[in-house]
Amino acid sequence: MDKVRLAATKILYDVAANGAYSNVALSQVLRQEKFSDLDRKFCTELVYGAIKAGASLDWKISKYLNRPINKVDAKILAVLRAGFYQIFFLDKVPNSAAVNESVELSKKFCGIGESKFVNGVLRSAVREPNKSDFPTGDDVQSLALRTFHPAWLVKLFVEEFGLDATKKILDFDNTSPPLCLRVNFLKTTREKILDALKNFGVQAEPSTFAPEGIICNGHGALDKFQPLRTGLCQVQDESSMTAARILNPKAGEFVIDACAAPGGKSTHLAELMQNRGRIIAADIYETKLEHISQNAQRLGIKIIEPLLLDARKLGEKFPNQADKVLVDAPCSGLGVLRRKADLRWKKTLDEIKNLPTLQGEILSGAAKTLKVGGTLLYSTCTITKQENQDVVEKFLATHAEFELVEMKTLLPHVTNTDGFFSAKLIRK
Repeated sequence: MDKVRLAATKILYDVAANGAYSNVALSQVLRQEKFSDLDRKFCTELVYGAIKAGASLDWKISKYLNRPINKVDAKILAVLRAGFYQIFFLDKVPNSAAVNESVELSKKFCGIGESKFVNGVLRSAVREPNKSDFPTGDDVQSLALRTFHPAWLVKLFVEEFGLDATKKILDFDNTSPPLCLRVNFLKTTREKILDALKNFGVQAEPSTFAPEGIICNGHGALDKFQPLRTGLCQVQDESSMTAARILNPKAGEFVIDACAAPGGKSTHLAELMQNRGRIIAADIYETKLEHISQNAQRLGIKIIEPLLLDARKLGEKFPNQADKVLVDAPCSGLGVLRRKADLRWKKTLDEIKNLPTLQGEILSGAAKTLKVGGTLLYSTCTITKQENQDVVEKFLATHAEFELVEMKTLLPHVTNTDGFFSAKLIRK
């Protein structure tokens, strides 16, 4: 039985049955198992691919079942999801291998008695593949099935961006994201990291969005890449790097990062400040604050002070004191769906509708920390007006002392980066 397929199936089960995060579960498995680079890639593709296909994959499976899919045991369903993904979406895997390995896997993972059921369903799919063809129309449901998105999200995008742009966004969400690195200018230069990557066998190029950014297009595991381990660089998407650049902190200033975890932007701010001044990195989760501290230590940063505090209460603790404030608000993450395979299936429309209230409260609380003449940056990694422009406009309507300087949205299909929004305001 294939060890890689078993590992992938166990992760699929853990995500579906126990609410595990796919990236965390996969990272743990890849660290524990001594897979070759080829096996690592296959395991990653199987996990992320099957999770990303989500309800669309289940729709296909349901076409070959003699019972409702919600009546199928969770372990059997994990085996079927892995098997169906190989049959319908992995061209390099022969159907015979996908079926035979899945049947053998089911004996160990689900029990001997269930293997006949798995065998029958998978062989039916191979015999009659057209039985589960996705519909070809441009209606919401057909688009949702073909592009692995929930129908409510497709509808939301169509209403905001129109049909043509929505199709491009949906297709972009299903592309493979490159690994992006942010060079730590406190310790090295971009040219030196590019040379180190080349010597490590990684295809890389400088980002056009950020002077410290590097895009790695072809790479294996970078766990052993020494500059990453020793803090010469940091994993961060290039769109996310624009936040610190727009805020433009100076050495010696007092800066507050209101929603700091996991700390990528806090450390970037510190690097731009030449490790001189003071940064409060606030968050409501203690474990995440520990991660920020570890990250700062690895990068050689000494000016970050992690603080366990709700961002809405920052104004009470630091009234009119900060030179610059970053509010990278909790959001739906609709701009990073290509990077987070399971996010599209975990979000709900009700949750997104409730987010602007929280975002507005955080923005108002953090704004009270600013000095007159200070700069406030509101940012998210989502792309809808509801969580972005609408939040800023509502804030400005009730805070006459603030003035909008610039506002921009990076749409992923246009910029070829993660989606990102930023609004820069000045306290008059």
